[in-house]
Amino acid sequence: QLQLAESGGGLVQPGGSLRLSCTASEFTLDAYAITWFRQAPGEEREGLSCINAENDNTFYSKSVKGRFTIARDNAKNTVYLQLNNVAPDDTAVYYCAARDRCIYELTAITSLYNAWGQGTQVTVSS
Repeated sequence: QLQLAESGGGLVQPGGSLRLSCTASEFTLDAYAITWFRQAPGEEREGLSCINAENDNTFYSKSVKGRFTIARDNAKNTVYLQLNNVAPDDTAVYYCAARDRCIYELTAITSLYNAWGQGTQVTVSS
């Protein structure tokens, strides 16, 4: 079973920045569209951003557009999510998932994706 791994989470102050990483040890990410999600306690999983495989087109949710940036580094087999100007509402577990191409609506239905990671916690607090 394909498996992804997220890292880079932690405690950050409001207005600060953090870079999350999504990697895979058993397959190459450049053949897949990678989507970032987050889930806060008691909330549904929310799609944030996706980067396509064949053309690196990117998509963002309204809640993070202009603050978060998705990018891939194929040499490192890694997809990043740069979080800037974070707020307490950004506190959540952040996940990445892989499939053949981005879903424009950033749908979070688990079965639509070939692989998921275990998540990394981001806490925004002063």
